[in-house]
Formats: sequence, C-alpha cells, structure tokens
Amino acid sequence: MENLVYDLIIIGGGPAGLTAGIYARRSRLNTLLIEKLIPGGQILTTDWVDNYPGFPEGLSGFDLVDNMRRQAERFELSIINDECLSLSIDGSDKIIRGHQRVYRTKALIVASGATHKKLGAPGEERLGGKGVSYCATCDGPFFRDQEIAVVGGGDTAVQEALYLTRFAKKIYLIHRRDQLRATRILQEKALSDPAIHPIWNAVVEAITGTDQVEAIKVMKVDGSPGETIPLQGVFILVGIQPNTEWLKGTLPMDPQGFILTNSEMETSLPGIFAAGDCRQKEFRQVSTAVGDGATAVFSTERYLGTL
Repeated sequence: MENLVYDLIIIGGGPAGLTAGIYARRSRLNTLLIEKLIPGGQILTTDWVDNYPGFPEGLSGFDLVDNMRRQAERFELSIINDECLSLSIDGSDKIIRGHQRVYRTKALIVASGATHKKLGAPGEERLGGKGVSYCATCDGPFFRDQEIAVVGGGDTAVQEALYLTRFAKKIYLIHRRDQLRATRILQEKALSDPAIHPIWNAVVEAITGTDQVEAIKVMKVDGSPGETIPLQGVFILVGIQPNTEWLKGTLPMDPQGFILTNSEMETSLPGIFAAGDCRQKEFRQVSTAVGDGATAVFSTERYLGTL
C-alpha cells in the first residue's frame, strides 16, 4: 500500500477538498482524500446556510456538506481518516507522513481549512450556531432589527460591524483596549455610525441563553464591575488560524500561516496547490472554497500533463 503512487492527494474534507475530489474523480485521476476528523470542516458548525446557490430555502451546514460527501463518493472518491504530520519532496513525488502511514503522490492539493479563534467564554461552544457566529457575511441577515455584539477591534471586526449595520438595529462593539486596531478610515466610519456602540477596555466574560443567545456578561479588563447586556447575537471576530502548522518550513506562507498561491491555486512548488480557507485570500465562504477546489484540479491536470 505504501508503494502506491497516487495521481493526486487532497488534504482536507471541507467544501474545497470535496469539490476537488469530485472534479478529480470525474477526470479519472487516481485520488485519495485525507481528512483528520470527518468530512465537513467548519461548515459542520454552521447551523443554517442561507446563501449557497441552488438551495432557495437554505439548509443546515451538515446537510450541505453531507450532500457534497455523498456526491464525491458516487464518483468513488477514496476518503480516509488520518492526521498529516509532515510533507517532503522526492523528485517529482510528494511524500506525506501521517499518523497511520506514509503516502506518496504526484500532485497535492492542500485544503486543510482554518479555524476561527475563540474567546473560550462560557456559553460560546454551547450556543454556537444559536446566536454565536464567526461570520457576518454568513449570518448577518438572520439578525434583522435585532441587537447584537461584535467582539474584536481589528480590520475584520470593524468591517464586519459596519456590514452588520445593514441588518441589526444596535451593535455593541466590544474591545479589550481603549482604541481600535483597525485602519483609521474604518475606525472613523464605525465610530461615527449611530448604530455602533463601542464598549472599551472590556472582555466577554460569558454568553448566556437557553436555546438561543439572550445576553452577554461583559467584564472590564481593570477588574471594575462590568454589565449584563441583553441581545440576540454575538459575532466573535478575533482572528482566524489556518490549519497549516504541519507545513511550516515546507510551503511559502504569509506571517499568519496562510499558504501563498496565485489565482490558479498554484504554490511556488511544482505540483503542490492550495484551496479554500487555508490559503491567503480576501473572502472565505463556501462558494469561494468550492471555486478554489475546482480551479486547483484544473491546475493539477495541467501539471500532470507535463510529467
């Protein structure tokens, strides 16, 4: 088994990886998809997906990715569970060392995704998808005319807070410092918007609610008394961490660990591609991950044709 050389190995079973698997198997490439846990990625934690084309009524994140998985399996995509530990190059072959065994392939698509950084506050995990969100573009429309909080002070948090003013009637912008870290123009826009109410020098101590978010407990960083704020949603936007630790020193990455690619999903190493949230990009959505996965396979086929 270890002597088998695949045409293509895909790392990661989220929308980017599963799409790549569908396209690769339809092109008759001998393909293996390696997923650490279960196929799905971050979308498994999404309660409802309302903006993916083709589903006018929306559907759960689980159902969407389960449809993708079943479609990939219809094309006889091999999916196994293993954790990748390292990548090395042997001539034109790529060698992936996993917990279970060593894999050899002519081409590699890294679609290992990313993980939203979390606060670790009580209630955050339990109410995930029930008012706790990490994506304003995904979930903003569910909070029309409601009161919500945005946690964070960087460019992403402030941009998302401004976006959420299209829907929410009041937005508490909670930041642990006494000024935002976002660029000056974003700060000016946010602080002049009547819908955005900054709460400085504060952290979220707990998120409360029975079946949905009902309130947050805010604590001042200097230990002075905080407050309980009734609201319906909490957007936690304190950063995103790519799942690329095992590739450091092997692939070119930006300072945050996102893999650098061109528009064809090519890295600077021949035959190695990246797709989805693990690569450096502006917009992280299911639809863009699907596009990345398809593009990566077209680039893979072009590369394999040169061998």
